Amino acid sequence: MTEGSAQTVSWQSCVIEDIVQQTPSIKSFFLRLSKPFAHIAGQHVDVRLTAPDGYSAMRSYSIASAATSSPTIELAIERLPDGEVSSYFHEVAAIGDEIELRGPLGGHFLWPDPAVDAVLLIGAGSGLVPLMAMIRHRRTLSPAVPTALLLSARTAADVLFSEELHSTEISDPAFVLALAITREEPIRPADFGRRIDGAMVQDIVARLHRKPSQVFVCGSNGFVNIATEGALLAGLPPSIIKTERYGG
Repeated sequence: MTEGSAQTVSWQSCVIEDIVQQTPSIKSFFLRLSKPFAHIAGQHVDVRLTAPDGYSAMRSYSIASAATSSPTIELAIERLPDGEVSSYFHEVAAIGDEIELRGPLGGHFLWPDPAVDAVLLIGAGSGLVPLMAMIRHRRTLSPAVPTALLLSARTAADVLFSEELHSTEISDPAFVLALAITREEPIRPADFGRRIDGAMVQDIVARLHRKPSQVFVCGSNGFVNIATEGALLAGLPPSIIKTERYGG
C-alpha cells in the first residue's frame, strides 16, 4: 500500500498468534500487540523486519480486523513476486515469532462515521483487506447502511474471505456482493465473467437501489485506474471516490 498519512506513532513488538491460509497466495496473520490501539476501518500499519546484520525492510499492510478493542489485529498478506517482506511472512514466519509494527496509520481511506447513506466498495485481490475491515465494522455498528462490494478475482479460489462474504450476503439484505471473475466462468448468476468496467459498476449501483454517497476503491495501481474510470463512466462524481493503491 502506498497511500497513508504521516501520523507520529511509535514502533512496538507483537507476537504472531495464528496463521491462516486464506487463498493460494494470501495468508492471514493474527498479531497480538504489546501496546493495543484503537483503529478506524480502512487504516493500516507499517511492518518492519530487521536482519541480524542490521538490514531492515518495511512495508505497509491494511488492517482486516473490525475496529474493536481487541489486543489482536489481523493482517492478510499476499505473496508478491520478488517481495522480500511478503516472502518472509509466507515462507519463514511462524506462530510465536515477534515482529515490529507501528500504527494505526491513514486518515483518508476511512469508513464514514456515522455512516448513513449507501456505500460502494470496489476491490481486487488483497485490496479487499481494508474494505473487509469496513464490512466487518458496518456489520457491527451500521447494519442498516446499504453497502455493495464489487470484487475482482482471477478465480473463485482466489476470492479472499469468500465464506464470510457469502455468509454476510445471505444474512444481510442491505449488503450486495458481486464478483468479477476474470480467468474462469463465474458460478453464480449474480457474478460477472470479465474485468470491471463502467457497465458493471452501473449494474451494482442499480442493485443498491440508490446512488452511493461514498465509493472506496482498493487494489493495484492499474486496477484502481480501471475501476475508478468505471465508476466515473457509471455517472458517479469524482468527489465521492476515494482510492488506496497497493504496490510491491
